[in-house]
Amino acid sequence: MPIPGIRGFKDILPEEAKRWQHIEKVARDVFRCFGFKEIRIPILEKTELFARSIGETTDIVEKEMYTFVDRSGESLTLRPEATASILRAFIEHGLYAQDKIQKLYTIGPMFRHERPQKGRYRQFHQINAEAIGLDSPTIDAELMTMAMHILSALGISGVELQINSLGCSHCRPQFRQDLQSFLGTRQAGLCPDCQRRTVSNPLRVLDCKVERCRAALEGMPSLSEYLCPDCKTHLHAVERQIQLFGVPYIINPLMVRGLDYYTRTTFEITSLALGAQSAVAAGGRYDGLIKELGGPELSGMGFAIGMERLSLLIGDLQKIEEEPILFVAAMGEKACVIAARIAHRLRLAGIQAEIDYEGHSLKSQMRRAGKIGASLVLIVGDDELARNSITMRDMKSSRQWAVDFNNDIEALVLCIGEEMGRFV
Repeated sequence: MPIPGIRGFKDILPEEAKRWQHIEKVARDVFRCFGFKEIRIPILEKTELFARSIGETTDIVEKEMYTFVDRSGESLTLRPEATASILRAFIEHGLYAQDKIQKLYTIGPMFRHERPQKGRYRQFHQINAEAIGLDSPTIDAELMTMAMHILSALGISGVELQINSLGCSHCRPQFRQDLQSFLGTRQAGLCPDCQRRTVSNPLRVLDCKVERCRAALEGMPSLSEYLCPDCKTHLHAVERQIQLFGVPYIINPLMVRGLDYYTRTTFEITSLALGAQSAVAAGGRYDGLIKELGGPELSGMGFAIGMERLSLLIGDLQKIEEEPILFVAAMGEKACVIAARIAHRLRLAGIQAEIDYEGHSLKSQMRRAGKIGASLVLIVGDDELARNSITMRDMKSSRQWAVDFNNDIEALVLCIGEEMGRFV
């Protein structure tokens, strides 16, 4: 009996993997233009890192993390998000001593034990970007527009940028207290999770997608009315800069993030094509988190884009360009040896080349060439080799012609390279 995969852990099969490679290439190209450098972080961290950064009363820490005690008795956790790990590496390796301003990105898997659904899995993958050491509202606007640019470069339309301000340590406590009092009068209309959050983390109620909870928030206090002068000034500056960049946006006063470390600017990019779980990308500012984790007093701003959701959105909207394939068909013992040598040299020259390994008939090999989508077929036969000739066949037009071959593989590779250039 075959052993199935774990629920919520999805295999990325070759056809979908092509889309993922395309997404990653586009993202890396955009990051390069914006001056971001890649950092690769472990998938396993000390549990304390996430408890301190994300917040012990968040759903992620309370219910969703994959946490275990290792053989030495230490509590370890599969990373549920990337920001904490990137900042841990930034602090541990003293990157701030080289330059306090760091623009970093990473691409990889995260882990949360939540209910699997369309585009949402227990092992999921994210593109993460973090800009450290900058207080300017310009970097807030720049990261949001960079995330939008990645989606645009992938051919994704119909998305909406929503922004909000969560205030700071000066203005948010009063809002939290008044929101908690308001929610206390609406307990009967809230779901069980939000009834619990009212006491432990009332801002998380604003992020609940349950319809009755959304209805119960009617008449709630508005966070915008509690913002201190500095937070208002920062938000207005962010808006002005986004407008200068020419990116449409809306203010969403109900939009909060599920992590405790966010301050001031927070944002989501949503798509109606994804249904209730509509967020494609999300992030915000986390001033104070680096110091909380034992580092210097530096600001930070970042975001994450969900790879699974991007893959759903690009679907067939954009034809992903593939490099042309050449198939070397061989007939005869000597021809098979020559075909293998030719294919090997073509691969070293950067051309994708396939051969037949099992001595099939020419008809069977041509069917195989068609099945894998070969653009050009090189037909090598003992008889042709005796005449110092090889046949080329264009699979799309069915045109074929003879090419001189005097056992000069280098000259043949140059000739094939020119022919393959027609299919790029």
